Amino acid sequence: MSQQAPAAEFAGLARYRAANAALAPVQPGEQRVVFFGNSITEGWAPRFATLFPGRPYIGRGISGQTTAQMLLRFRQDVVALKPAAVVILAGTNDIAGNTGPATLEEIQDNLAAMTELAQANGIVVLLSSILPVYDYPWKPDLQPAPKIIAVNRWLRDYAAERGATFVDYHSAMADERQGLSKALAADGVHPTDAGYRMMAGIVEPLIRRALGGQ
Repeated sequence: MSQQAPAAEFAGLARYRAANAALAPVQPGEQRVVFFGNSITEGWAPRFATLFPGRPYIGRGISGQTTAQMLLRFRQDVVALKPAAVVILAGTNDIAGNTGPATLEEIQDNLAAMTELAQANGIVVLLSSILPVYDYPWKPDLQPAPKIIAVNRWLRDYAAERGATFVDYHSAMADERQGLSKALAADGVHPTDAGYRMMAGIVEPLIRRALGGQ
């Protein structure tokens, strides 16, 4: 049996270390927003200049990551960047079992910890619904749709409880199977350009409202 990977490697702490160090300090009046997530966020970030022109939005997604991994790097890749807001999109890889079995309660605990850490540092939180998935190509037959719906229901309630903003991609994007159509995600998980455009149209007005309409 191979030795367990060190925590730094497990969390991907080196992934954005240089990029974080190279970021200019937040300027007066600038409302930096960090999009924090997994491969969906990582694939979205190169499109920010087109989808969010002129906005100081930063992507900090790492492919395959679960909420446990993301929590370990939250201070480095979110708090230390001093954003006005963070958009958290996470949980699908937990349901897929990428780092082993995870209960819905464990997913919720990790999302709650990220939210509370952000709010303790004066960062506005936008909690994103998990995107619809009918089946994971790399982990078939898990029947993830009901679990995703359950976590999303909790996310909506928890966001209301904490004074955070709930970003509901799921309701707008789900097909009749509670998955993603090929037009929105060719593999059923990762958005196409059309999928990312839809997501941008949902989240951008919510960011502006959460930050006071600027």
